[in-house]
Amino acid sequence: GAVARCTEVLFTFGEKPEVYPEIKERLEEWGYSTIIEYLHDLCLDAINLGLLPHSNPGSVTRRDLELLRDVNASMGLMLESSSRRLCDAGMAHEKSPGKHPRVRLKVLEEAGRLEIPFTTGVLIGIGETDWEVIDSLAAIKEINDRYGHIQELIIQNFRPKPGTVMADLPEPPVERVISALVAAKEMFPEIGLQVPPNLNPGREGLFLAHGANDFGGVSPVTPDFVNPSDQWPSVERLRTIAAEQDFVLRERLPVYPAFFELVPERLKTLIASYASEDGFVR
Repeated sequence: GAVARCTEVLFTFGEKPEVYPEIKERLEEWGYSTIIEYLHDLCLDAINLGLLPHSNPGSVTRRDLELLRDVNASMGLMLESSSRRLCDAGMAHEKSPGKHPRVRLKVLEEAGRLEIPFTTGVLIGIGETDWEVIDSLAAIKEINDRYGHIQELIIQNFRPKPGTVMADLPEPPVERVISALVAAKEMFPEIGLQVPPNLNPGREGLFLAHGANDFGGVSPVTPDFVNPSDQWPSVERLRTIAAEQDFVLRERLPVYPAFFELVPERLKTLIASYASEDGFVR
């Protein structure tokens, strides 16, 4: 990654994979009792290679966050939705206890208490109503108003994947994504707003025109393992799209400049080696 002039490494995985015997056995062979302990050391390895870690480990405990805080430039967890209705039988989160809004909002709050620069967001098109989208944004805003640690908000459209339970669910109309984006811009005027460009080829400029101001991460090294069928757009393509909307494309670090003061001391020298005076990558 460093050879390709990357500045960030993203770590993400399913929640508590060590519940599976084969993964637990492998972790124990390596000297770890949990995936979080392993992740901590991976972050240290990344730092030693000159990369800034951003971890998205799912719904974790305060103790986990405390362990990871000192080895991450920023962290993230999608709220997806504050609707408990989506946890009912037959709904999107029925079999995902880690996605219960009570659980995810608790993680967002603990991250705020620990002053961890944080990325979160909502997922559009999983059975939620328009009012539930607003309620989800309001729940994030309530926490951020108390702690001020949310650096970026993602408005992500659902994309069905073959072979999954929700494979036959249609994608949400683009108008719903735009409505959520406009509402987010009104509620979070100072926060980075992203609609993932690889999930919306041909619509990137439309979202910029309605309030988006960030394209998120684009890797020259790996595919999007969360959405492997959706390839990253090229940086040159994004530069052209931004220029068409009178934006100048700038590369940023996984932590926004306004949050540099919250970064652990061990990462500040590395950040200084990448950042120009305005905080963006040289």
